[in-house]
Amino acid sequence: MASMSLRFSPNVFSLTNGGNLWQSKHSKNFSYGSSFAPKTSMHQRKNQIEYNLPRLQQPILNNQFKSVEGVSTNEENNKKYIPKAVSEEYFESEESRSSETKDIVGSVKRFLVALYWFCYPYTMFGRTLSTISASLLAVEKLSDISSPLFFIGVLQALLPFTLMDFYVNGVNQLYDYEIDKINKPFLPLPSGAFSFTTGVVVTVGSAIMGFLASYMIGSWPLFWGLLSFFLIWSGYSIKGPFLRWKKNPLLAATCIYTTLALIFPISFFYHMKTFVLKRAVTSLKPLMFFVAFTSIYSLGIALFKDIPDIEGDKAFGIQSFSTRLGQKKVFWICVSILESAFGVAILAGLSSSLLWVKLATGLGHAVLGSILWYQAKFVDLSDKGSIRSYYMLIWKLLYVAYFLMPLIR
Repeated sequence: MASMSLRFSPNVFSLTNGGNLWQSKHSKNFSYGSSFAPKTSMHQRKNQIEYNLPRLQQPILNNQFKSVEGVSTNEENNKKYIPKAVSEEYFESEESRSSETKDIVGSVKRFLVALYWFCYPYTMFGRTLSTISASLLAVEKLSDISSPLFFIGVLQALLPFTLMDFYVNGVNQLYDYEIDKINKPFLPLPSGAFSFTTGVVVTVGSAIMGFLASYMIGSWPLFWGLLSFFLIWSGYSIKGPFLRWKKNPLLAATCIYTTLALIFPISFFYHMKTFVLKRAVTSLKPLMFFVAFTSIYSLGIALFKDIPDIEGDKAFGIQSFSTRLGQKKVFWICVSILESAFGVAILAGLSSSLLWVKLATGLGHAVLGSILWYQAKFVDLSDKGSIRSYYMLIWKLLYVAYFLMPLIR
């Protein structure tokens, strides 16, 4: 085998086959072999040099290879780098797009949640059940319910009034902005979930779309009911000469009474009876009972709604019954009024000629009245949360009553 000789740069040193270090340009007599060193030490140093030689050879060979084929190596590195850079850029853009999508989805969710609370969902849900219940009063036979016309008629009534609900609740919150910072800081406007401009746009846009929907449907009972709903609650909330009726407890109670007891049931009943089913009104007994019950019950709601808001009402000079008479007295007056509404419903149910109607409506309303009275004993009037919880119970009991009232004929 040929003897292999491997040279470093001339400025450093040279090596020969066998691992002996011969010379250096800067040191003439530099040698690991010395006559004064022990034989064992010389042998260890020789082994160390032989052991380190392959380690020295490898980088040198690599450098020689790169110097000869540097062009191809650089090209391969560039080829490897380009896909890596593109892939990193691709994944970064994908991550940014994913982040932007999440931000959009999150913004939409937050807007819908704020919109949900902006419309006072419990009042909207109650009005929806009132629509269905009053529409059922116009039904004379079971085949009317199975007809597609009935469901179309209910949807026709729901659409414009739902849009007007956004207006009614919105205009009230816009004009009560400062008061709600004290009474209801969790609402979208005082909490900052909605800007004031957003509230104005939603409120005005809802009113316009509500009237437009009513015009397209073409039902006069719905149109007059919608217009009355709009005018009454504009006067209730808007500040102006002879307006802002909520500052007067009697006018405030009248607004709630007129809406729940007259506008809603009469509009929906006549819409279903005359516009949808195309029938003449022959009997008003179911409608009269509906109006009687909701008149009494809405009066209780009108008085009760101001009980938890007494602090803000006093600060802004709103003379509600609660600020004048005190929370405790108004609370028990409201409970008594609501109980009397259930008493009227029981009597109306017992007047029916059908036994199952007597049992269903009599027992049903008796149970609702018992729940109302039982829970009243546990209300802490010094705690707003306790008062609001009972106020929600009042609405929930009304929801159930809406299902019982169409049974009375």
